Amino acid sequence: MIMEHPENNAEYKGLVVNAGIEQPASVNPYLKNRPRRKRHELSVADYVDGIVKGNTTVLGQAVTLIESLKPEHQLVAQEVIEKCLPYTGSSIRIGISGVPGAGKSTSIDAFGLHVLEKYGGKLAVLAIDPSSERSKGSILGDKTRMEKLSVHPKSFIRPSPSAGSLGGVARKTRETIILCEAAGFDKIFVETVGVGQSETAVHSMVDFFLLIQLAGTGDELQGIKRGIMEMADGIVINKADGDNLERAKLAATQFRNALHLFPAPESGWTPQVLTYSGFYNLGVKEIWDMVYQYIDFVKANGYFDYRRNEQNKYWMYETINEHLRDSFYHNPQIGTMLPDCERQVLQGNLTSFAAAKSLLDTYFKER
Repeated sequence: MIMEHPENNAEYKGLVVNAGIEQPASVNPYLKNRPRRKRHELSVADYVDGIVKGNTTVLGQAVTLIESLKPEHQLVAQEVIEKCLPYTGSSIRIGISGVPGAGKSTSIDAFGLHVLEKYGGKLAVLAIDPSSERSKGSILGDKTRMEKLSVHPKSFIRPSPSAGSLGGVARKTRETIILCEAAGFDKIFVETVGVGQSETAVHSMVDFFLLIQLAGTGDELQGIKRGIMEMADGIVINKADGDNLERAKLAATQFRNALHLFPAPESGWTPQVLTYSGFYNLGVKEIWDMVYQYIDFVKANGYFDYRRNEQNKYWMYETINEHLRDSFYHNPQIGTMLPDCERQVLQGNLTSFAAAKSLLDTYFKER
């Protein structure tokens, strides 16, 4: 449609503006006549069959189903997980953590290639990516820092948003591990958001917990935090190359000294501290020799099976807690009461504890 210019009015003498060229529609008119192709909905049997055959496309769709918040998707996902359980349990699960900027993604790229080349098999990388507190969105860009591994035919990389709920994402990650094992992935890396709450959740689903640290970034004692250090089965100092090599060796000595101050781990294993360079691929072999040495050690003394059983018990309780929370917030009467209680708390008419007790009393009276 050609717009008429007001400048062509008689009061604007001597000024003429050309009409210009008629612009085409922004939407292709031929698209309206094309029938929309309906996406084929996979059945539970389709999902299970595709996963067991190692089809990564179907595996990716099943993981998306697990991450969905829709109740109907959750029902299908749980059925798929149950049918995949007989094919699971044969993988080695490695948790990889470290401060932001420690080089976790670059290290995983180097670690993954080494493991696939030396030990064969298939590798799945599950990365928990932090979400924005404002927009709730995530970049999910871990694959861009795993250039070689992301194009390897025997690898599967799946970033998942934390979406403000580390516990929920950890549960979904654990369910994803089950599907990956059923798809034939015998090595699974779980990369965490960073040092914090997510480490505890990830530690409860892996066989070996690897902590990546840096040297030469100021006070070395800043990196020696009791909680995270006690969880680590192995500590590695990254970027041990060039001018930073001596600082990395010094940091490794300090970490070894700090480990002597902690109680002996339940496994009976003494955590080792090694240095390496993920960028230059130096010292990677020694790290994986340590990991497999640990796996052999805990399998021999029975701790491997004990830890897996303890993890299963932990996730039973976590699932109970999550279902109770969901049941509470989806209760119609609670949904009606919540805004009023919230308003009274904000106005100072009711304490937060009294409001919570009132809501819980109402919920349990209905049960």
